[in-house]
Amino acid sequence: MIRFCAHHSRSVPLPARSRKGWRRAGRSLRSLPKAKNNGKEATHQFGEAAIDASVSAWVERFIQENLPISPVPSVPEILLHRAGPWSGLSRLAERVEDFGAPYWAYDWGGGLALARHILDNPEIVVGRRVLDLGAGSGIVGIAAMKAGAREVVAADTDPCAMAAIDLNAAVNGIPIVPIRGDLTVVPPPTVDLVLVGDLFYDHDLAERVTSFLNQCLEANISILIGDPWRAFLPRTRLQLLAEYPGPDFGDISRVGQRKNAVFSFEPACRQVHPCRASE
Repeated sequence: MIRFCAHHSRSVPLPARSRKGWRRAGRSLRSLPKAKNNGKEATHQFGEAAIDASVSAWVERFIQENLPISPVPSVPEILLHRAGPWSGLSRLAERVEDFGAPYWAYDWGGGLALARHILDNPEIVVGRRVLDLGAGSGIVGIAAMKAGAREVVAADTDPCAMAAIDLNAAVNGIPIVPIRGDLTVVPPPTVDLVLVGDLFYDHDLAERVTSFLNQCLEANISILIGDPWRAFLPRTRLQLLAEYPGPDFGDISRVGQRKNAVFSFEPACRQVHPCRASE
């Protein structure tokens, strides 16, 4: 079971798991497993979810009724609830208090590349405990479970993403543990691999994510990043592993014209030539 360090001041909701593998995010919250805190056992309790059960159920119904299930571009092995021109996502904003930009409803280039790379190279995840950071739709975590990961936690700050991850995991017949919260402000969980798709589109966010990934490296956690060469990538820390043609959020016309990339995140002391996008 994936464990989280307990020596922090901010709590992150953790959905309880059922005997079948997982329970609906934001429904029933229990304490984290016990973790070591300066040599002592510590347990953190988590409060009620920010989105109540009736709203959570309404969001799930909305997604099921308005975001049709379809294969993902460049990763047809995975099916997702995906938004279209008539999905009416503005209605979610009217009902959900913490509603933000519905990034979870669309395809993002880094997530597409990372999912493709994992499915093509299952040895990356087989038998490993995986964190999908900034999970969105859950596509990367779903790919990891399909490729043979031991367990996947999918973390995002958006309450609607929790519902989407739950539904998308069910559509693909695999269990994923959704967690709502900003994991960059707490110590890394006990995992073997962190997968990061499309979190370098904003300067401040990129700095927080990079700081968190540095902590992961110190804990001997491997890291892979998927991104379409955005401006705030920490390029001097990246080793390019592969590129895949595909679309990116808000620009479906790029299919076949530009490549989304997969990188490993390397220690600062390691000599890595700054990555450059291919022509």
